[in-house]
Amino acid sequence: MKWYGLVFATALYFHSFAASAQTAVTPQPATIEQGLAQLKSHQPQQALATFQQVLQANPNDVATNLYAAGAALDLYQGELAVKYAEKARQLDPDNWKVHTTLVVAYAVAGRTTQRDAERELLRKLHADPKAPDAMQSNGFLIDMFPVKQYRIEAVEYFQPLGKFHIYYRFLIRNQQGKRVWTISAESNDFDEKSWEQAHAQQVADGERQFQMVGEGDSNHVDYRMFSGKPIYDGVKAQVLQILNAQTALFPGETP
Repeated sequence: MKWYGLVFATALYFHSFAASAQTAVTPQPATIEQGLAQLKSHQPQQALATFQQVLQANPNDVATNLYAAGAALDLYQGELAVKYAEKARQLDPDNWKVHTTLVVAYAVAGRTTQRDAERELLRKLHADPKAPDAMQSNGFLIDMFPVKQYRIEAVEYFQPLGKFHIYYRFLIRNQQGKRVWTISAESNDFDEKSWEQAHAQQVADGERQFQMVGEGDSNHVDYRMFSGKPIYDGVKAQVLQILNAQTALFPGETP
């Protein structure tokens, strides 16, 4: 074979190889399942990008908008979460999951007025026989925020929960998503009775005595007591003080 014939044959080979390689690496369309797997693997940035690609093809899918909002919340991108959650509400205004996502999105975005409006709506849904998902729920996630290396998830209950009457519970998670500690704002009847006898005017004003209690890995800590009304932002401020003062690892954490 003459040299130019060899060169031509070689060129054809490499052209064929490059074409097949290009075909092999052609990216597949993003899927919801792919994004959910990325969320499960603690890859919220990748999950958000995946859900955004899915939404480019189908922007009016309620579930994907909610998943995108959830991924944005994992990144503490409140305004972006609001964007997707409000889109989901536009598409399905009576969906309980839409409103439970919106309340957190507004909280993370710092939109307190809209957050509180969603809280009231959730309470109305909880009392509505036509909203079975809401009626079956004890409470809802109201907020999500970082402190040091931890993610804090705040839960508000529709009615004080259990024999200790828990109004709010703050779940402290490590970077792998494992719950390492819990702080609850509770008002048990035993302490309340003696407090009421000494604070008649505060009782008349609708106030109670509360305890801030920490629990986890068979450990229990009584942090502090306070009196007043169970206003979320005030309770959150106390939790932030407790967490910022924490210098040791929580029980059950690996050094």
